Amino acid sequence: MESFARRLHLRTLLPLAALVALAITASAGQTGSENTPANGPRADIFTPATVQRADALLKQMTPEEKLGQLNQLFRFAPSPKMDEQVGKGEVGSLLFVTDPVEINRLQHLAVDNTRLHIPLIFGFDVIHGFRTIFPIPLAMASSWDPETVTRAQTVAAAEARSVGIDWAFAPMLDIARDPRWGRIMEGAGEDPYLGSAMARAQVRGFQGTSENPRHFMATLKHFAGYGAAEGGRDYDAAYIPEERMQNVYLPPFRAGVEAGAGTVMSAYMDLNDVPASGNVHLLQDILRAELGFKGFVVSDAFAVGNLVTQGLARDGTDAALRGATAGVNMDMGSATYLEHMKFLLDQEKLTLAQLDDLVRPILAAKYHLGLFDHPYADATEQTHAEMLAKHRQAARTAATRSVVLLRNEGGLLPLAKTIKRIAVIGPLGNSKDDMNGPWSLTAKAEDTVSVFEGIRAKLPNSQVAYAEGVQIAKEFPSSFDGVVGPKIETPWTRQEADRQMKNALQLAERSDVVVMTLGELTVMDFEYSSRSSLSLPGKQQELLEKIQALGKPVVLLLFSTRPLDLSWASQNIPAIVDCYFGGTETGNAIADLLVGDAVPGGKLPVTWPRTVGQVPIYYAHTASHKPYDSPDFTSRYWDAPTSPLYPFGYGLSYSTFSISGLQLSAKTSTLDGPITATVTVANTGGRAADEVVQLYLHQRFGSASRPVRELKGFHRVTLQPGQRQEISFTVGREERTYWSPAKNGWVVEPSDFDVWVGNSSAATLHDSFSVVQ
Repeated sequence: MESFARRLHLRTLLPLAALVALAITASAGQTGSENTPANGPRADIFTPATVQRADALLKQMTPEEKLGQLNQLFRFAPSPKMDEQVGKGEVGSLLFVTDPVEINRLQHLAVDNTRLHIPLIFGFDVIHGFRTIFPIPLAMASSWDPETVTRAQTVAAAEARSVGIDWAFAPMLDIARDPRWGRIMEGAGEDPYLGSAMARAQVRGFQGTSENPRHFMATLKHFAGYGAAEGGRDYDAAYIPEERMQNVYLPPFRAGVEAGAGTVMSAYMDLNDVPASGNVHLLQDILRAELGFKGFVVSDAFAVGNLVTQGLARDGTDAALRGATAGVNMDMGSATYLEHMKFLLDQEKLTLAQLDDLVRPILAAKYHLGLFDHPYADATEQTHAEMLAKHRQAARTAATRSVVLLRNEGGLLPLAKTIKRIAVIGPLGNSKDDMNGPWSLTAKAEDTVSVFEGIRAKLPNSQVAYAEGVQIAKEFPSSFDGVVGPKIETPWTRQEADRQMKNALQLAERSDVVVMTLGELTVMDFEYSSRSSLSLPGKQQELLEKIQALGKPVVLLLFSTRPLDLSWASQNIPAIVDCYFGGTETGNAIADLLVGDAVPGGKLPVTWPRTVGQVPIYYAHTASHKPYDSPDFTSRYWDAPTSPLYPFGYGLSYSTFSISGLQLSAKTSTLDGPITATVTVANTGGRAADEVVQLYLHQRFGSASRPVRELKGFHRVTLQPGQRQEISFTVGREERTYWSPAKNGWVVEPSDFDVWVGNSSAATLHDSFSVVQ
């Protein structure tokens, strides 16, 4: 493989036809799904037929008409100027229009008034639902259930498509190993294997399969390394060596490309000091040549214009050239291409052939989406209420499958349905908007069930009362505050704060059980919402400790998208449930779980730190010269354990399980030969419940140090009490392949391998095998 430095000098835009041939070159680094539930074959958007139609249209287009296709604008309010631009063919796509009447009006401007009647693509942040809101993506990853994820995005695509939106800016595939980063909520956590499974599931949910394609398009974002921002500070630079980029940050994108995703969004930040949206190595060498991506790249908001702000481009003209040369097909929001690219063509700094290569996949996508034949929305098919009624149960099921039970001392959960007095206490107990979570821009609070409402409806014969107790707020607001989630509240006076605390304590005192609803507001877990601390915001910790001191049974429901500091709670609160933000049906799903009508089966997609001083923390670290399991090891810190509070893959159930009888089909294998690992999982408890059986692999020696464990397979199974099931995993060449910095490429090496199978990354059931030349 060419060196990093040499490939950085590639400056040629790769035409779409060449990319078809290049698609087979990345097979060594592919991420398969044999050890996870199948999602079906990919749905290709850029087929020979759509490309042929795009080429035929390109021959009829003027340079100005082609430039218009590269321009994507935000439309937050009526704009006569923008209407004029649409009618003149200066816009290829519009964002943030959700009214089908307005979408149709704008589409008529484009189709009726332009010479070649080219329709617009309408895009939107359809992240975890449209009308019906599902759990946030990190919560969906906690389900470890790709089929549930696919169903959720199928619903989201159908609801968005009904109003004329054809394009979702999801899934976000950024690996996140620092919980201080606010956008951790949009991804699948820390692990590339789990992230890849979620990537495939979401793309197929949005776009369908070859047997059942949908006229809808997914976007893989943010390419690439955005989740590695220094200090967890959103928008800050990321410095990622190529070994880590290939082995950790790229696999979910590779999986999304292999699943047929139509578009990729280039990231904002500097990657190794080169802004991602002007990064030739990233967008050409890796995305196009190595991953074989055939679709089109859209910049993140204003990212092409911001190449000037970031110090890469001299001015707007230079930014347009750098963005186009890097391979950004569509400029989101900055109009840099529209304003400057004609000059580049006139000066012959950009050729017409390069312009055609930028436009071709955009037109091909519009043909695939059926926009030339059916450009208008028909919102009369289902009303808002009908869609909700149809999809609520799917949202409720997804929410119950995403919750993670962290602690259940003494079997406090599930609660008896005969409890007479229940106190729901905390700032998130009756907040509908917050339950929808970040990026639920089309959600309506009146459609959402709060925790208080859900428990009250579940237990009509119990006295269920609510007290807020404390108020929480951000110290430094962002431009998103008041736009996402509830409107910003007027801060309480000191007297009001004392009164609210007193009311909460009095309510707890006269109740039989206390359900604490603590965590973060939606706006605290979002873009431009990073944190320096992982503590419970405001006086929530004080409230929790005062409630616990009353001696009542306490259940802590944690609502957040990032792991928070539970070091005290994990020692003092008997039941702790990580609820994330569950969407429209949050309250009903939580009520189901609290009383045992549903059984928690989710597993953590991140390693849960004890304290912010441990971050970044993740299970797949290398051993170092003094491994954690060496006889005289104590801790890397003198003031805290090195171990996490809860390991990756961890989650409890109301039932109990055994995983035993690990058998390998062989003790030696060739480089290409597979080995099958088989175990038996049994439900040893008294309730029907789910367990997630996980396989981890470790290569003991080779051309580079390998992580102590890497997830290489998982299956979520439902078992009745006493039921047993045999689970098999394949450990073949694909699972043993990695990118070696010593070899500067993908390798499969002779070595000895450890295998663990269990229900978390701390699994102890072990065997080993050898791979020989």
